[in-house]
Amino acid sequence: MADTESFHQQLISKLRQLLRSPQFVQGARFLTERDIAEQFNTSRPTANKALSSLVSEGLLEVRRGAGTFVRESVLDYDLERLVSFTDKARAVGKKPGTQLLEYRKLRASEAPLYVSRALKVAADDTLIYMERIRLADRKPVIFERRYVRAKLCPKMTRTDAKASLYTCWTEKCGLIISGADEVIRAVNATKAQAAHLSIPVGSACFQIVATGYTSAEIPLWHEETLYRADVYEFRNRISGLPSARAAMGRIRE
Repeated sequence: MADTESFHQQLISKLRQLLRSPQFVQGARFLTERDIAEQFNTSRPTANKALSSLVSEGLLEVRRGAGTFVRESVLDYDLERLVSFTDKARAVGKKPGTQLLEYRKLRASEAPLYVSRALKVAADDTLIYMERIRLADRKPVIFERRYVRAKLCPKMTRTDAKASLYTCWTEKCGLIISGADEVIRAVNATKAQAAHLSIPVGSACFQIVATGYTSAEIPLWHEETLYRADVYEFRNRISGLPSARAAMGRIRE
C-alpha cells in the first residue's frame, strides 16, 4: 500500500514537471489517461487518479467532451485582507480595465433602506452610486454595484471611478481603510447580470455583499459584487485546532 502511494506521488511530481515545460503552455491540451499510462508504465486508473489530483490543485481543467487542458491563470480573492483588483489582475499577468456603467450622486433617502442602515447615514446625506464592470484582458469578470459616502471623499470624481477606488481613497482623499465586513454567497446569474458578464443565464457566480470602513470605523462604502466562478477562486488559510495542553490550561483558569 505504501509503495503504491509512493508511486502515485512520484507520478504526480513528474506530471508537474511536464506542466512546467514549454510543451504545455496555458490553455494547451494535456496528456490523456492512456498517454500517461503508456508513458509512465502504469494503469489507467492510476493515471486517472493523478490527473484528478492535478485538477484539484488547480493546475489542470477538464473541458467536457474536449479533454484535459493546462489551466489558464485565475484570479484569486484574498479572504484575509483587502487587495486592489488592479493589483491582483496584474499579479497574474492580466491587463486590468474598468467599464463605468453609471456614476451619480443621490440622497440617502433615495437608496434602499438596507444601504442607509449599513452606511449609518441620515436621509439627507449625499451618496455616490456607481455600477462598474471590471475587466481582465478585456474579459468581464466582476459586476459591481456600490454606494459611497460622498462626504468622506469629496475629491473623488467620475474619472477616479474608472480606475482603482482604493488608490483614490488612500492617495487622493487621504483615507485609511481599516477593512470590510463581507458575506459571500453562491448564486446563479440573472439575465441582467449574465449580460454584463458575458456568461449564460444561470451561470454559477460568487456574490459578495460588503460594507467597508475607515480607520475611525466609519462606514465608507456598501457594495454588492458578482464574481464569475469560472475565473475566480476564493482562498484562505484556516488556523489549526488548539493543543490539548492549551485547552486544559484555559479550563483550569
